[in-house]
Amino acid sequence: MNGLMLLDALAEARIEEAIAKGAFDDLPGAGRPLVLDDDRLIPEELRAAYRILKNAGFVPPEVEARCDVADLVALLATLDDDAARRRAVAKLALLEARLEASGTGFRRNRTYEGRVIERFRRSLG
Repeated sequence: MNGLMLLDALAEARIEEAIAKGAFDDLPGAGRPLVLDDDRLIPEELRAAYRILKNAGFVPPEVEARCDVADLVALLATLDDDAARRRAVAKLALLEARLEASGTGFRRNRTYEGRVIERFRRSLG
């Protein structure tokens, strides 16, 4: 038995022990269906990591950067001062370059990108 299988067996044994002792009997929401997030838009290999981050109150850095980009684009539409506009454009270009260099794939699919950003904004706000 390799180390991973041993760890799985130990975890299962502890869970069974806790069930037998009734440790899970009075949990909040017991007997009610779980409310699961709709994560169809998140690539399968990222779902667990994104869920952990979301539950901890964080968003992935690239999603946070994309939110910053959206905020800067909205801000640019309202700026009249040339100096402030140049600073915002420079910051926007820097964020876009970082996202492009990170290879997150968001640049390739704007529809997916928008949905992910909107979803994280709704879940945190």
